[in-house]
Amino acid sequence: MATEKSSNEYEGLLPFCLRWVKPIFAKLPAMAVELATMTTKLAKDDMRRVVHALKVGLAITLVSLFYYFKPLYDGFGTSTMWAVVTVIVVFEFSVGGTLGRGLNRVMATLLAGALGFGAHYLASLGGDTGRPIMLGLFVFVLAAISTFIRFFPKMKARYDYGLLIFILTFCMVSLSGYRDDEIAKLAYSRMLTILIGCCFTVFVCVFVCPVWAGTDLHHLVANNIESLATFFHGFGAEYFGLPQEQGEVGKVDMQKYRTILNSKSNEESLTNLARWEPRHGKFRYRHPWKVYLEIGSLNRECACRLEVLNGYLQTKRTQMPSQQIHGPLQEECMKICSELSSGLRELAMGLRKMVPPLTAKAHIEKAKIAAENLKSHLEEWRFEEMNNNKNALEIVHVASLSPLLLDTIGCIVKIVDSVQKLASIAGFKAVEVPSSVAPEQDQGSMQPCHGDVLVAHHVIMIDEESPC
Repeated sequence: MATEKSSNEYEGLLPFCLRWVKPIFAKLPAMAVELATMTTKLAKDDMRRVVHALKVGLAITLVSLFYYFKPLYDGFGTSTMWAVVTVIVVFEFSVGGTLGRGLNRVMATLLAGALGFGAHYLASLGGDTGRPIMLGLFVFVLAAISTFIRFFPKMKARYDYGLLIFILTFCMVSLSGYRDDEIAKLAYSRMLTILIGCCFTVFVCVFVCPVWAGTDLHHLVANNIESLATFFHGFGAEYFGLPQEQGEVGKVDMQKYRTILNSKSNEESLTNLARWEPRHGKFRYRHPWKVYLEIGSLNRECACRLEVLNGYLQTKRTQMPSQQIHGPLQEECMKICSELSSGLRELAMGLRKMVPPLTAKAHIEKAKIAAENLKSHLEEWRFEEMNNNKNALEIVHVASLSPLLLDTIGCIVKIVDSVQKLASIAGFKAVEVPSSVAPEQDQGSMQPCHGDVLVAHHVIMIDEESPC
């Protein structure tokens, strides 16, 4: 009877398990397709992710040689595993992140190892009774102080990982020494293997397809300025309902500025990582990374104003879709948008190529003049005339838009000043014109035409719209 009962239970359990497992196997093809699609998308968005994965595998493989070769393993013993662990926890996507973590780990390990050895020596002076008490006191004090220091904003931004490793290493060295008499050998082997792991990690990260956080930050700020220019490039035509030329910006591209509103954390993170990086490319030592935060803050202020302008555009499209206004008001508004777009594009191009944006401010000044002209045209419209005008509501709408445009121009002027400040501090160099191309510059015979031509010390930057 017992055998029949257990057999019946087994026969009932098997169909139950099959009913539970069968839907999972049925979903496997769809899950595999979804995983392949996601993997392809991640790789296409940024091929550096694939390269980073290969670099991590290469670094771990190189460090694993300490386990595969017996002479190396005999020299370090089980502490060899700390080299592998170091590669796993230190290797970051960018060079700045890897160097920051590596230096934090090495310095924290050296300092904590020395203090742990010193704590073990002092505790041994207390005898068998006072030794555990003194060790516990040292661990409590240093762990509490280090944890409290982690709350400081600057320490948390740059040295949080180092403080965490300091607590971990100090506790492991000091407490391990209580049961292990070879405390010096233990601390030495662990510090040496950690140093070896950091060296392998930094070598692979820097010399195999490096990813520089400073370069990413530089291009991020330039692209944000380009997004501001893209909005103004299409705002005028959208607002007045004008047909856009072929190749003009679309409505989707105009919304790129919204990504700037959420870029603060990314910019701060890249800035902290860029400070760890050595000189690379055109970025010198002591590059003014903090100025990028200033420019990023001004970009977000300008993006907030563009959000309000976009609200005006939506209101215009929904409430007054058929009304149009021509003449000086439309002309001045279109000129403001065109000059702001050109100025911001020049600014983004100069920042991206790391050359002084000489012509950007000229475009902004033209936009200022157009804004003042718009203001004067609006003042000419008397209330009595506007009552008889069929486009009175449109004129009121443009009149309410004018102060916001002026405020936006003021914010863009600050962006231009900040970029010029960055160019001055970082030593951006303008492109020199060869003497064979323009020999008359030495005699000062070149005269600027009505385009934006600036000549200074054999340096010429000509506006693309100039017919010169």
